[in-house]
Amino acid sequence: MTFDTITEDRPLRAVIAGAGFIGRQWATELRLHPDVELVGWADVDTDKMPGLYGSVTEMLDTLRPDFLVNGTVPGAHHEVTLAALDRGVSVLSEKPMAVTFEEGAAMVAAADRARRLFMVSQNRRYLPGLVAYRRTVAELGELAILASEFYIPYKTVKFLDDLPHPLIQDMAIHLFDAARAISGTDPLSVYCESFRPAASWYTGACSATAIFEMTGGLRYVFSGSWSAPGLQTSWTGSWRAIGARGTAVWDGDATIRAEGVLPVELEKDVHAGSGRFQGLAWALREFVDALRTGRPPQGEGRDNLASLAMVTSALESAIRGERITSHLYAAD
Repeated sequence: MTFDTITEDRPLRAVIAGAGFIGRQWATELRLHPDVELVGWADVDTDKMPGLYGSVTEMLDTLRPDFLVNGTVPGAHHEVTLAALDRGVSVLSEKPMAVTFEEGAAMVAAADRARRLFMVSQNRRYLPGLVAYRRTVAELGELAILASEFYIPYKTVKFLDDLPHPLIQDMAIHLFDAARAISGTDPLSVYCESFRPAASWYTGACSATAIFEMTGGLRYVFSGSWSAPGLQTSWTGSWRAIGARGTAVWDGDATIRAEGVLPVELEKDVHAGSGRFQGLAWALREFVDALRTGRPPQGEGRDNLASLAMVTSALESAIRGERITSHLYAAD
């Protein structure tokens, strides 16, 4: 991966696509970053706030920014990201990168052609708990099993109601990407079942279980539900890793326990209690640093394809009812 850096002594000019909840969170971070200037904002609904562009392409052609933050709904990620990259504008995108693996691969190829940075914000990677757990798991030696559970009774975002498999299509990317970060492995194959419990308030299959074969012989097991009333997990899930030298568990928040190795202590969360959305500040800092220095960031598009492949492969497995080869390798 090679992309052009920006070395001029001036703030980086940024624009946002999408004025919904996550777009507003990104606006906060862009305004707080000392090396960034927010110069434009677009949304299909210009009534959301004054000064919005109704067209992303019009905004890009008029303002010619250095980068775009893609905070649109997942179904628009492909079109918006390509519009920016084709105009020589780098992109920091919300997850998931795209709806299909083919769209994601096309976006990575467009970034390569334009020599622009394309990064997906996997904000959970920067949380102190995940960072400490990742370091703890690294002391376990060769991993045999990694497992995570995610159970949240969620009713807030309307677009989830329109998805046939809302847990896999929207939320699972966070757990799947975290599994890659924690284990340092990539998906080889998957068997997944996605289903709708009878008491669910979703029309789609809001619950799922999946077992991934990962590189190095690791098995990663995921189970979760968007309609699980009571005793919910952390939004980061709950985790167990079993390695050659012991076992480490993490509640997804601040508690890590281990046998066989010593757990790594969490660093202080400098943004705790600030009301800012978890992890966005770190993701933006890493993106801006990459634009300035050329150092590849976490979530860089080509690497994030492996996380997207976990989502799209699990979805295909659930639909077909059989174990399939990961799209990451089926595409080779």
